[in-house]
Amino acid sequence: MTTKLTLTMEDSVISSAKKYARQRGKSLSDIVENYLKSIATPEDTTEKLSPKVMKMMGVIKLPQDYDYKKDLGNALTKKHKL
Repeated sequence: MTTKLTLTMEDSVISSAKKYARQRGKSLSDIVENYLKSIATPEDTTEKLSPKVMKMMGVIKLPQDYDYKKDLGNALTKKHKL
């Protein structure tokens, strides 16, 4: 069942939101509904990690300033010889 909801916002926010929805081929109602679902979902319904994954947590110690994006980029560049 769907129910109508009226929201009050600044005109510029509404215009930007409508443009965002249009670019993604969705209705603004769908976007608002999905957002509200995402923030209203109880945190305890998140998927539990398997015991094997839990055992591996903390095995690797990395420096505080480690930049995984940089290493990933280097690995992909090397793999694809860019």
